[in-house]
Amino acid sequence: MSISLVLLIVMAVMYACGIFLLLERSMTRVLLGFLLVGNATNLLILIMGGEAGLAPIVGNGVTAEEMSDPLPQALILTAIVITFAVSAFLMALIYRSWRIEQDDDLDDDAADVAMRDGVSGIASETMDTSESDTEFGIRAEAAVSTARDLERSDELAAAEAANSVVAKPVTQKSGSGEDPR
Repeated sequence: MSISLVLLIVMAVMYACGIFLLLERSMTRVLLGFLLVGNATNLLILIMGGEAGLAPIVGNGVTAEEMSDPLPQALILTAIVITFAVSAFLMALIYRSWRIEQDDDLDDDAADVAMRDGVSGIASETMDTSESDTEFGIRAEAAVSTARDLERSDELAAAEAANSVVAKPVTQKSGSGEDPR
């Protein structure tokens, strides 16, 4: 089995550039780095798959040595699908980040700075309740409170229904007081 030196160099450059981009602060560069690492991995699997051969279909007098191994092809196809799915998720995160902050870069928070500086005790963060944590504002808060009220009224109705069912004693009416059996 001979490995093409050009493919090996291209794969190494793609890995190096991809890892460099993954370590950046910009989410778009992280996405591009992830795509480069995914494609470099596909190239690695292709290189490790061995020499090209005939299609792995039994018949027409083709021996097993002449056929190519179908496993690397299946692994590459799976890797392409996984890379596509994770890339779509990253694009959704990038879009959401852009819509909220109008910025693509990630910022350090207090815990990151304290960990980087080696501070063992991190000041507790206080929750700011004056602002809503949703982009829908008052409409979303009203919908949540309405849903909670409906849930409470359903629970109360179910409790009242359970309490209203009272076991009534069964009495038999027989004229002579005899056993009806």
